[in-house]
Amino acid sequence: MCGIIGYIGDKNALEVVIEGLKKLEYRGYDSAGIACLLNGNINTVKCKGKIKNLESLIDEKLKKSQIVIGHTRWATHGKPSDENAHPHCSGGIALVHNGIIENYAELKKELKEEGTKFISETDTEVIVHLIRKYGEKLNFEEAVRTAVSRLKGSYAIVVIDEREPEKIIGVRMESPLVVGILDDEKFIASDVPAFLNHCNRVIFLDDGEMVVLRKGSYKIYDLSGKEKKKTPVTITWTASMAEKGGFKHFMLKEIYEQPRALSDTIRGRVLPDCSGINYAELGLTRNDLLLNNKIYMVACGTSYHACLIGKYIIERIAEIPVEVDIASEFRYRNVPFEKDSLFIAITQSGETADTLAALRYAKKAGVKTLTICNVLGSTASREADAVFYTHSGPEIGVASTKAFTSQIVSLYILSIALAQAKRKSQKVNFEKLLSDLFQLPRMAEDALKLDNKIQHLAKEIYRKPNFLYLGRGPNYPVALEGALKLKEISYIHAEGYAAGEMKHGPIALVEEGFPVIFIISDDLYLEKTFSNIQEIKARDGFVITISSSKADKLKKLSDRFIYVEGINSYLNTVLFSIPLQLLAYHIALLRGCDVDQPRNLAKSVTVE
Repeated sequence: MCGIIGYIGDKNALEVVIEGLKKLEYRGYDSAGIACLLNGNINTVKCKGKIKNLESLIDEKLKKSQIVIGHTRWATHGKPSDENAHPHCSGGIALVHNGIIENYAELKKELKEEGTKFISETDTEVIVHLIRKYGEKLNFEEAVRTAVSRLKGSYAIVVIDEREPEKIIGVRMESPLVVGILDDEKFIASDVPAFLNHCNRVIFLDDGEMVVLRKGSYKIYDLSGKEKKKTPVTITWTASMAEKGGFKHFMLKEIYEQPRALSDTIRGRVLPDCSGINYAELGLTRNDLLLNNKIYMVACGTSYHACLIGKYIIERIAEIPVEVDIASEFRYRNVPFEKDSLFIAITQSGETADTLAALRYAKKAGVKTLTICNVLGSTASREADAVFYTHSGPEIGVASTKAFTSQIVSLYILSIALAQAKRKSQKVNFEKLLSDLFQLPRMAEDALKLDNKIQHLAKEIYRKPNFLYLGRGPNYPVALEGALKLKEISYIHAEGYAAGEMKHGPIALVEEGFPVIFIISDDLYLEKTFSNIQEIKARDGFVITISSSKADKLKKLSDRFIYVEGINSYLNTVLFSIPLQLLAYHIALLRGCDVDQPRNLAKSVTVE
């Protein structure tokens, strides 16, 4: 949440930073601001609302600045307003901040007693006042280091100081911060897309690290002041991959990128003859997998639904018991970890605060940890014992699509690897499971061909105020995810349920025209679902069926029937997700909603 970008160099720094802020809009924000160092003086411009509002307030003379920092804010402490927008300034110092300062109230009280005047409601303002206070006796670097030693919570801060106008300083603690390295210019941001048009050599800061940037140099220190050596890595995806590429919205582009994303997730992990898994590409050795007697999986939001699907897959294929938890609940329930267990954290960004906290909880308990993650160099990928990268590419739309389906495929691959490690070859047809997997990208392309049909369906139902999604087995989490997508981007109330639970409450909602969406594979659950559909029809509900079965009975019972060619009950979860994503997208579009940046949501939730 929130976005940071800073630049020092010979380019038009203001232009670079404004461009960077626009690249970070996907993170969600309610105000924006910049601070420019020009002729030794800091000039600050900030306002509530969108970046275009900010641009209209900027004086032409600021285009001559060679050091600029910028910020997009998503409110945590204090309502969206001009005063609460970043940067915050004090005594010739300007600062932007992502995160939450947990002890800001006591620090604010202390500073007020010393005569400091506050102009905002934010927790951030205490940081810049602390740096100003310590800067009265210390140099810029020492003042920053001393100030952050007083902070409790999560933060990524970027600071400039009129006294030392050739520097930008950044500090990271539990909130992402990345540095871009070129010979005579430097970038610092909360995410790589902010500066990828200009630079692809980056250093990901770790918790407790401070970077001091000059045009021609940079140094990284720990918070005791000891210098650290870190080697830049090269980002291989291009800036154009983060652009819309002719699509109306990032979300639609990312839905259509799923065949490619799935191929990239599979590539290199499966042996070409379908005989097995390439363990070197999993992050875990065969022996690591052999020792697992139980698996704990933790995630938030859409990734949590991927975990639920993964539970079905792993328990059926690998016959290992799996517990799935919402990350924000996991670390508070005093988990009695079983011996030789594996903890899996799933997070698209690798920066989700609750998931990271759960990961650290497991590590502290001495449990082997794996993260399934999409972002190279993210906190989760660095802190877990092993990492399985999904390789789905940058996902800009707030509502996750290709990251979700890539996570399912990652768990499918992992389940086969677990089964092979435990030598369950008598029970599992590995060749068939892997052959099915190689077909998945092509079949995802076929599922995308349903787009026109989905658009027509959306026009029939987009005015409905409530929806119910039902599925059984691994399609139950697909129902949860379908309902979440609709809620996220169209603001329609929707619920996902296990179809067998329908009679235990949700059926009370059903009335004439009430839309109920069934997700059904052609498997052992098919016959059991017929009675559920008949119960909806008996109450004049509007039945929409998305299924891999062509059963005549199913078609006759459905008001609208969408056939999706299936593979197997595990991978069908990916194929069924695609029309559900398209349905949510088209309904939101018809309702005039902001598809890529839905209200109140942020792409990466980096605070608890």
